[in-house]
Amino acid sequence: MTMNFARGALIAAVAGALAACAPTSENDQAIEDVEITGEVNLYSSRHYDTDLALYENFTRETGIQVNRIEAGADALIERVQSEGEFSPADLLVTVDAGRLWRAEEAGMLSPVDSDLLNARLPEYLRHPDGLWFGLSTRARVIIYNKAAGEPEGLSDYADLTDPELRGAICVRSSSNIYNISLLSSIIANQGEEAATSWARGVVANFARDPQGNDTAQIEAVASGECRISIVNSYYLARYAAEDAENPELLDAIGVIFPNQNTTGTHINISGGGVLKNAPNRENAIRFLEYLTEEQAQKYFANGNNEYPAVAEVQASSAVESLGVFNPDTLNAAEIGKNQPQAVRIFDRAGWN
Repeated sequence: MTMNFARGALIAAVAGALAACAPTSENDQAIEDVEITGEVNLYSSRHYDTDLALYENFTRETGIQVNRIEAGADALIERVQSEGEFSPADLLVTVDAGRLWRAEEAGMLSPVDSDLLNARLPEYLRHPDGLWFGLSTRARVIIYNKAAGEPEGLSDYADLTDPELRGAICVRSSSNIYNISLLSSIIANQGEEAATSWARGVVANFARDPQGNDTAQIEAVASGECRISIVNSYYLARYAAEDAENPELLDAIGVIFPNQNTTGTHINISGGGVLKNAPNRENAIRFLEYLTEEQAQKYFANGNNEYPAVAEVQASSAVESLGVFNPDTLNAAEIGKNQPQAVRIFDRAGWN
């Protein structure tokens, strides 16, 4: 959806799209038959087909129309800043704790105190002051080439610095937000000195210069170009889905959930926060609360093969096939605030 149309055009376009959608079951009320009693304006960096069902169901349940703009998180943050106090945006949804931190640092978010959100979401997935709420999670895991065998003693992120792994590791650029967030968590858990040592040790074990996305790392490990990499769990779950392309790639790699006996495996979040100039604040809060309901959690998490943030909600079979693990319960706010320091450490370590 384009980034430069007026609010009225946005509402008309989205209302038309929603009205054209059929109900999800015989018992569902068609969107065009719902009495619209309000609206919520959503700025979202998510772009999954399942999200449309989320918006439709919310409108059926509440009569509140969901109007949305979809774009990259940084572009949306810049847009809200440029719109200033006249921004129509009620709610910002992004796919990384680092982007939520950037919105927080820009002073764009407004605290929310919701008994429902506080009860349904664990504390480490909520900003301490209620500025944002994690709605799904993904793990940053270690993968290895099965044909080459599981490297002896590899169980923690720290083990990736072992000199025995010289020339074994493929990884994406340090400018990638997922790597920045991982290093941010190491800073929070172990301190700057340990984080610096870790980054330098991993660089020393590179098989090639950092390149590509997580899919490229999976392909490189599966083919034997590299023995080891670090990737987000949802990239792996895509290969486990029933309609997956190239599912044989998953058969060629092993998965390690790191730090199971220490801090737990690093996780990142997709989440959202209410904007400080929200014209429909109560509707925005209501939409956030709706996203923690069981059915909505499944739609939200399954859209990107992630783990639901609400513990009682079961992940998809593709996600569960990766295995059970203990997550790092470091508050996601810590991941955000350490990011500038993480970038400096990567630069000093030569991780391009």
